[in-house]
Amino acid sequence: MQDELLELKNLGKTSVQWLHASGIHSPDELRKLGSIAAYQAVKSRGFRASKVLLYAIEGALLNVPWNNLSNTHKEALLAQLENGSTH
Repeated sequence: MQDELLELKNLGKTSVQWLHASGIHSPDELRKLGSIAAYQAVKSRGFRASKVLLYAIEGALLNVPWNNLSNTHKEALLAQLENGSTH
């Protein structure tokens, strides 16, 4: 069975393994959580994920390459992360 998370843009084997270990097993679960909460879930499991994972998840949810996210969009994600907002 193909892992549906691997079919999303930006998500490779390691990031998908981290998401699974954090209790996220499908694109629907990822969408419900959102990029910030999913990133926080991975980090809370002790994985040494960089901010690129946050951008990769956001890009996956928007179906765009993470490096196509504007600097403004990335800064907004980081601000939400710092403020503890999940959406």
